[in-house]
Amino acid sequence: MIVTEVDPVRALDAVLAGFDVLPMAVAAPAGEVLITATGSRDVIGAELLPVLRDGAILANAGHFDVEIDTRALAAEAVKVTREVRPHTDEYLLADGRRLLLLAEGRVVNLVAAEGSPPQVMDVSFAGQALVLGWLAAGQPGLDPGVHAVPPGIEEEIARLTLESLGAAIDELSPAQREYLNSWRAGR
Repeated sequence: MIVTEVDPVRALDAVLAGFDVLPMAVAAPAGEVLITATGSRDVIGAELLPVLRDGAILANAGHFDVEIDTRALAAEAVKVTREVRPHTDEYLLADGRRLLLLAEGRVVNLVAAEGSPPQVMDVSFAGQALVLGWLAAGQPGLDPGVHAVPPGIEEEIARLTLESLGAAIDELSPAQREYLNSWRAGR
């Protein structure tokens, strides 16, 4: 896996997590599956189409349908075959390369999900509602800006969602919880 990034802090996080971090122009020719998750536009732009390998799969997991330049892709294609697989369109380029676009470049985890897109949105909306409630309750000392969702809220959403889906998880024993909170090694 190769990570491309514009934020030096996130890039460092990825490097320290063991991932290669390269500019998109360097990473794109090596990519077999390219997934955008940025919220920005033209992450896979027209300039990258000539360097993508034959059979490369393009997916957007970020925002709207602007992360992959689908207009440029359509303009470069000599033939488009719709639904070669569910939610997969094949673009044949003049040089014989085939690029596979998932979910028409839309947010793939919603458009082509095996699960229920409404469930995905339910989780997102539940998070928004609970965070708004948390903010409305008043958070002294909270400076204006972007903040992470409090872990307790994320855990509550996850617990309720798992329960509604019939999934079960393990729980830490009191001894495990004590150990993880104390970091005392050995017995």
